[in-house]
Amino acid sequence: MKKFKFIISGGGTGGHIFPAISIANAIKKQLPEADILFVGALGRMEMERIPAAGYKIIGLPINGFDRKNLLKNIKVLWNLMFSLIQARRIIKEFKPDIAIGVGGYASAPTLRAAAALGIPTLIQEQNSYAGVTNKLLAKKAAKICVAYEGMEKFFPKNKIELTGNPVRQDLFTIHPKSNEAYNFFGFDPSIKTILIVGGSLGARTINQSIIAQLELISKSEIQIIWQTGKFYIEAAKTAAENYSSPRLLVTDFVSRMDLAYSIADLVISRAGASSISELCLLSKPVILVPSPNVAEDHQTQNALALVQKNAAIMIRDNEAKDQLVIKALELVKNEQELKRLSSNILKLAELNSADRIADEVLKLIR
Repeated sequence: MKKFKFIISGGGTGGHIFPAISIANAIKKQLPEADILFVGALGRMEMERIPAAGYKIIGLPINGFDRKNLLKNIKVLWNLMFSLIQARRIIKEFKPDIAIGVGGYASAPTLRAAAALGIPTLIQEQNSYAGVTNKLLAKKAAKICVAYEGMEKFFPKNKIELTGNPVRQDLFTIHPKSNEAYNFFGFDPSIKTILIVGGSLGARTINQSIIAQLELISKSEIQIIWQTGKFYIEAAKTAAENYSSPRLLVTDFVSRMDLAYSIADLVISRAGASSISELCLLSKPVILVPSPNVAEDHQTQNALALVQKNAAIMIRDNEAKDQLVIKALELVKNEQELKRLSSNILKLAELNSADRIADEVLKLIR
């Protein structure tokens, strides 16, 4: 029996890496003998996370364009040319049966090289607004797996498959309102809990909004898990010193997100594609604060896709300092509104996404 070979390319953030690993695991589940090679960007998160998950990875010297300092882009263009040459060499040497792109810097040269050498390619577009890279790669792609309806405005309709975004499976092992979770955080099951997350690096506006309203938070009968991210932990802890309380947990990183989600009555989050997919599957009421610092402002588009279906509340980044905490404290006490948001966001959940993407991959190579 032929031993199939797969290249999976992309990364840069956890939002790209978790789905990539999930897809690889789903392929391995169906083809245990599969040979899977990842191609990432040197110096980015995937160079550590992928080997930790048990897979081989090769890094390309590629990075994004600097929109503020145009002179720096001379080096960016040089690295892009070198990455295209290196990606072509990797494809020729590894001889994959298919190349899969999950978004992120490395996916562009890798999938371009694969398509040029006659290797079928599959793209996983995570956002509701397709990025420039995927729109270009789509021209040669055999299949495009998407997480939102209406993506035919970006891609050829006959290539699209609605699969959803793969998410971390360990989030679903703990039941809602678990006693283990309340004990882990030292929280009281009779008090409402808000979970605030800004991604692994943190979200400046969300953190500044919380700092600005710590006095109001301290007067409310609400428990809060505040994940600041590593860049903002010192400022957050200093600001929270005067409001120290067993009901306010300030941490740079939540090691057990499954337990945090279990007890969260309301979540405050950026609007990254992976975060939204998790919130849909977990049926969590959420206030989304889209980051304005992303390509094509795709987080706002992601958030609006939920808002239009009454499945989330959105507060724009420039309005968060004044509105976010007041809205959150008001919403978390409104049981009827929480139930409505929870019910509507669950309707948007796409189940078994990694397995469905793996099925599409295997259809193409067979």
